[in-house]
Amino acid sequence: MDRVTKSLLNEFSAEHGLERLDEDSRFEHFAAYLTIGRHLGDGDEIADLVIGSGGDTGIDALAVVVNGVFIEDAAQVDELVSNSGHIEASFLFVQAERSSSFDMAKIGQFSFGVSDFFKEKPALQRNSQLTRAAQLMTAIYNHSSRFKRGRPTCKMFYVTTGTWVGDGNLVARKNSAVQELLDTKLFASVDFIPMGADDIQDIYRESKNSISREFEFALRTVVPTVTAVSEAYIGLLPATEFLPLISDTRGDILKGIFYDNVRDWQDFNAVNSEMRGTLDDATSRSRFALMNNGVTIIAKTLRATANRFYIEDYQIVNGCQTSHVLFDRKEALDSTVMVPLRLIATKDDDVIASIIVATNRQTEVREEQLLALSSFQKKLEAFFSSFDEAQRLYYERRSRQYHSVAGIEKTRIVTPGSLIRAFASMFLEEPHRATKSYRRILDRVGKDLFGANDKLDPYYVAALAMYRLEYLFRNQFLDKDFRAARYEILLALRWQLMPSPLPRMNSNDMERKCRAMIDALWNNTESEELFRKAAALVNRAAGGSLDATILRTEGFTADVLKRCKAQAQRNASKRAAPHRSSAVTRGRK
Repeated sequence: MDRVTKSLLNEFSAEHGLERLDEDSRFEHFAAYLTIGRHLGDGDEIADLVIGSGGDTGIDALAVVVNGVFIEDAAQVDELVSNSGHIEASFLFVQAERSSSFDMAKIGQFSFGVSDFFKEKPALQRNSQLTRAAQLMTAIYNHSSRFKRGRPTCKMFYVTTGTWVGDGNLVARKNSAVQELLDTKLFASVDFIPMGADDIQDIYRESKNSISREFEFALRTVVPTVTAVSEAYIGLLPATEFLPLISDTRGDILKGIFYDNVRDWQDFNAVNSEMRGTLDDATSRSRFALMNNGVTIIAKTLRATANRFYIEDYQIVNGCQTSHVLFDRKEALDSTVMVPLRLIATKDDDVIASIIVATNRQTEVREEQLLALSSFQKKLEAFFSSFDEAQRLYYERRSRQYHSVAGIEKTRIVTPGSLIRAFASMFLEEPHRATKSYRRILDRVGKDLFGANDKLDPYYVAALAMYRLEYLFRNQFLDKDFRAARYEILLALRWQLMPSPLPRMNSNDMERKCRAMIDALWNNTESEELFRKAAALVNRAAGGSLDATILRTEGFTADVLKRCKAQAQRNASKRAAPHRSSAVTRGRK
């Protein structure tokens, strides 16, 4: 491995808490981050992708993405189908080799492992993680009638520290691997993507920098001076100029720029399907600007020279649906398609929040979603930062807020999505919704979640518990098979430290009990033992079979809760026993 790549690997490992792993394992995580990582959403973990170990069939990492969502269990497939009526799936595979050359035999092993993954009767032995992923694949193809927009796509990333020079033999082996998969008729397209040291270094540096773009914006008018806004423009931007603003250098949509948009991509519902129809029709296409509310972009940095604009660190705060439809129909766009654009330059968080709320009130957005932009989020951010450095976590309420800040361990960054999942698992006692029905939890924002008068401590506790649990997984103190049950483990952990009935979220008693939990979780020895006991309880409830289709059910949560309550009662009896014994002794005297 060359010195530059090794330095980047070490930096990545330090930021993601992987130093205890051997270099092969760290490179597998690194390769997964560079290739599949950009497809992940808020709260998803790179560690969920890495499967390299015995029985991995030559595949070091993989991800299954359905309708733009990284999925972990088959029930999610059913839910996505019921919501949208169709499936658009992608299978992403990674092989990571530290060697400084591309190897034909390794390409063959990798491609055979991928081909075997899709067989109904596989020839190769699979580990538990690969077996679960194959179950997702089967669930997807069981809904083949819902492939209304085409069969799934497949991408294979072969990552080494060498240089791909287009050697004829390697190219022939690569093309053969692609053709073998295409011949199965399972895929709309198959890509084999070799990545060498130069690609690794370029993509990693790109991931560390703020997103910036240049574009031509001729049809515009200047908005008069607005307090706390350095510049603002309203106009029409050709769709061909707009597309690069929402695409990365590899042609994928930039998911991160929609982070501050309170409405996620709603798939092709009735409205979005109608928008797509407008773009597909040559007659109505030119009227797109008259039929669409447009896009609002807020940039931290904006520079204009004549009609040429440069923006950096920007977010699309309104227009997520429009952007995704335009991206989907990019092949059909021409110079007649114009996008109504509001371009605003400001670094004032209050101004940004007010614009987000105002622009999204013009669409069907629930008050609970807008409440997530309230002062409560600011209070959470400040509360997390109030802890001393050793116990500090970083609440990233704004997109990529700490992304380029040097010296911050990235595993200590808490996103709203990951916090909501952890909090719902621990304090709302709904771990089965943390992945499968995550969006249903959002309906409780402002009520049972992010309540205006809630104490801040339980949110920190939930984030801390997830941080500590991920640390145990990464450093192999807990078997990674338990990752499938991590949200149930969080629930069992909370019951050990704070049995129900819970104090009110706005009570001093809740604050006091959370402080005791914080002390326990930051104690390495104590917290490891607590998590081991929680994992053992969940394992007993699962009968030793950590099948995600069982874990993600309300019935399984009820079983875990039943066992938690029984354990709490036994613990209470043990604590009371010495007092009863003393009372009996005193009576005898």
